[in-house]
Amino acid sequence: MSSVIQAGFESWSSRIPINSALALVLLVYVRGWFRLRRTLPAFTSGWRFAAFMGGLFTLWLAIASPLQDFDDELLSIHMAQHILLMIVSPPLILLGAPTLPMLHGLPRSFVRGPLSRLLRYPPVAFLGHVVTNPLFCWLAAMIALIAWHIPAVFEFALRSEAWHHVEHACFFVTSLLFWWPVVQPWPARARWPRWSIPLYLFLGMVVNDAPSAFLAFSDHVLYPSYAVLPRLLNIAPLNDQAFAGALMWVFGTFVYLVPAIIITVQLLDSAASSVRMQGPATAGRIARALDSLQEENTG
Repeated sequence: MSSVIQAGFESWSSRIPINSALALVLLVYVRGWFRLRRTLPAFTSGWRFAAFMGGLFTLWLAIASPLQDFDDELLSIHMAQHILLMIVSPPLILLGAPTLPMLHGLPRSFVRGPLSRLLRYPPVAFLGHVVTNPLFCWLAAMIALIAWHIPAVFEFALRSEAWHHVEHACFFVTSLLFWWPVVQPWPARARWPRWSIPLYLFLGMVVNDAPSAFLAFSDHVLYPSYAVLPRLLNIAPLNDQAFAGALMWVFGTFVYLVPAIIITVQLLDSAASSVRMQGPATAGRIARALDSLQEENTG
């Protein structure tokens, strides 16, 4: 067996557990979604289904597709993985409102038995309350973003397959937490006023821009492994690094900024509607107050 075929076979076989897990999640969600479609059609919608499918597909692209075979050869490909894990897949999955479909897709005996007891266990309930606090969500995601892009830490993950998986899991989990207060999927409850979310996103964008600019404008290769590894398409390591930083900067800014603008517009529309509704009632109260004042002066 040639070295190329052997490497390809080993790469494919190593993805079997991940692909199996993703396939299981897909089957459970689809089963639960169709069950809800029959009993609660108002809760299910095509766009939520499509969002979850898109989120699961981009997660597969990041961690189980052939893209992973090249992440140690080009930093820009590695950065594309990080973008998928942090700012594409998590919000799409949460927009799919996965909790209720997943609960309906799992066996009822499991949901009503061990899972119900686990979720009602006080330490677990307290942990859930803590990790869904927006401050915790923001800090966890930003610390993970900065820490894993420190050159020494990044290099350590490149040299260890196990820690590389830990890095990707850390990005994905903390990003799910980051987007939780923004999307607020069922059964999430608002912990902060909605007007604070655009600021929450803006500050996340600022932190994302820091390592992006560091990569884009550095005059030397920050991660030595990419200076000595075989090059794809004869791209110079420094150019590859600059492109990776620009990709993270531009795409990250867009994804953080767009929902912040949408939420701001929604808040302004809501405030304008409230003013329009209160306008006639306020005008009536003012008119009555003026009539009362006029009667007092006449008397």
